[in-house]
Amino acid sequence: MDIKRDPPKQTKKYVVMSIGLIGIVAVSIGISRLKPAAPPVEKGTLWFDTVKRGDMSRDVNAPGTLEPEYVRNITALTSGRVEELPVKPGVAVTTNTVLVVLSSPDEEIKSLTYEQQLNQAVGALASLKTTLHQAMLSQQGSVANMRSQYNNAMRLAAVQDSLAKKSLSSANDVAQAHDNAVEFKQRLELEQSRLTEMQQSEQQQITLQQQQIESLKRILDDQHRRVAAMRVTSPEAGQLQSLGNPPLELGQYINAGGLLARVVQPGKLKAVLRVPENQAKDVVPGLPAEIDLHNNNKVKGRVIRTDPSSVQGTVTVEVSIDDPLPAGTRSDLAVDGTIQIEKLVNVLYIGRPGFGQAESSVGIFKVDKGKGEATRITVQLGRASVNTIEVKKGLAVGDSVIISDMSQFDNTNRVRIK
Repeated sequence: MDIKRDPPKQTKKYVVMSIGLIGIVAVSIGISRLKPAAPPVEKGTLWFDTVKRGDMSRDVNAPGTLEPEYVRNITALTSGRVEELPVKPGVAVTTNTVLVVLSSPDEEIKSLTYEQQLNQAVGALASLKTTLHQAMLSQQGSVANMRSQYNNAMRLAAVQDSLAKKSLSSANDVAQAHDNAVEFKQRLELEQSRLTEMQQSEQQQITLQQQQIESLKRILDDQHRRVAAMRVTSPEAGQLQSLGNPPLELGQYINAGGLLARVVQPGKLKAVLRVPENQAKDVVPGLPAEIDLHNNNKVKGRVIRTDPSSVQGTVTVEVSIDDPLPAGTRSDLAVDGTIQIEKLVNVLYIGRPGFGQAESSVGIFKVDKGKGEATRITVQLGRASVNTIEVKKGLAVGDSVIISDMSQFDNTNRVRIK
């Protein structure tokens, strides 16, 4: 007879399927938790720097030129035509060196006219003295004559008084004699007053005429100086930097006040820097500076002046040079200046990244040691210098960061360095 058998068990099959399903789920979960692949970047194209702690100098760097510290501009006192140019720019000059010779017929005519006016004034003074002297003599004669008549009238009055006492003269004759004496006395006093006034007026008229002569002499002397000034000499010793602007030429007509020459003191140069206006706010007189002459020489200096206004986004800063300049250093030489604004003591700092600004928070890629990767972190920056910047928060001493421009990786927080 047939025996009923049990069907084979499926346990092993179910176990295998369960294990497979669990594996698939685990793999799926693992894959879902994997980070996206970091984009690669060539190490040779990156700039790295290490966070340091110590003293940091805040500097401002600016281009500029060397200019004479002392410049003497020589201008034309009178208008004239250039007749001679005895020297050329670049030569050493003294107070006797003739720089330019001008000519002007008008100035010579003015000199002759002033001389004529002076001679006429001198002649007028002599004529005035003669006229006044003659009038004085005439008045003195009138006074003497009137005094004589007065004395005679007084004597006649005395005679009449004597005759009247003897009853030999009438009262009318006595009164008439006294009236004549009084009249001549008054006339004498009038003539004497006229003489005094003439004496005082004489001195005043002579003084006024002499003052006019002195004024004409000063005018003539000034005109002589103007004529002499057409032979232009250097007012002081130095180096002739230029002749005119534009350069003078023979036969050229120069107006009064026009620039004829510039004399400078050789070796006394200053640096004139053009500082960006956003950095110039911290630059004040007295700050130390270093000037790069671009010939393997650097000299020390100090800020002496800052311009109160900004021109085309820059502020002019003048720096006096304390160190001796190398031989052959000339004005208008292009230089670079570094001004030390502040020295920060015991601070964290790194090389200044191209994308970071002072007093701001930025994302910087920090190198993960031993992983060949860099991760973006937020770093708070502080005060900045030309090449370095202070780190306030986000980094520690020894951390390595990428300071080159990483703007192309703004959409990722990790990069793979290869």
